Amino acid sequence: MENPVVKVKNLTLKHKNHTILNDVNFQVGAQEFVYLIGKTGSGKSSILRTLYADLPFEQGDIEVAGVDLKNIKPTDLHLLRRQLGIIFQDFQLFSDRNIYENLAFVMRATGWTDIIEIQKRIYNRLSLVGLEHSLYRYPLQLSGGEQQRIAIARALLNEPKVIFADEPTGNLDPSVADEILALFTRINQEGTAVLMATHNHSFLKKQPARVLYCEEGQVKDLDREFVIEKMSS
Repeated sequence: MENPVVKVKNLTLKHKNHTILNDVNFQVGAQEFVYLIGKTGSGKSSILRTLYADLPFEQGDIEVAGVDLKNIKPTDLHLLRRQLGIIFQDFQLFSDRNIYENLAFVMRATGWTDIIEIQKRIYNRLSLVGLEHSLYRYPLQLSGGEQQRIAIARALLNEPKVIFADEPTGNLDPSVADEILALFTRINQEGTAVLMATHNHSFLKKQPARVLYCEEGQVKDLDREFVIEKMSS
């Protein structure tokens, strides 16, 4: 694979002497869309947390957006996070701050200081998700789908090389989930790699892409049609 944005080699994850994942190897190419699927507890979220350096690991090697995670220092985490977009199932927006304040907080935390540039970037990213007129609304004034669009705009603030999405449509109605998938697809087509953990297996039919399957501590590259049949049985 040329120019992988994620490289995982011989990764083993343990928690309290329990092995979550054993000898995991995979890559995600620049501008690639990849699904990460598997049963609850199979390790999908653990993989994503490890990739954005929220979960430490002792065995193996990981490189994300050119950054070696094995020896990364806490003081350098912000340099890694500027290369990534991270999206969660529960949106993780500050309910006591309006949308502008939510996004500005992230920009300041990742090193932005110019107020005018911050304002321009926030307006631009909200325009990409169709919510540029929601700058001064609060999260609880928005629907679940709108809140997730805000979370996606937040993830795009620093022009990330890759987006890690952990069950991004898990709390949304099916029709809204399809709209969010379409938005991820467009973002990917514009050049950003996407690694999405999901239980929504209908996505595999609606937006064909490579599939990584978590099962019994392993991560396997599987044929999409095989996975669809496996999930249906």
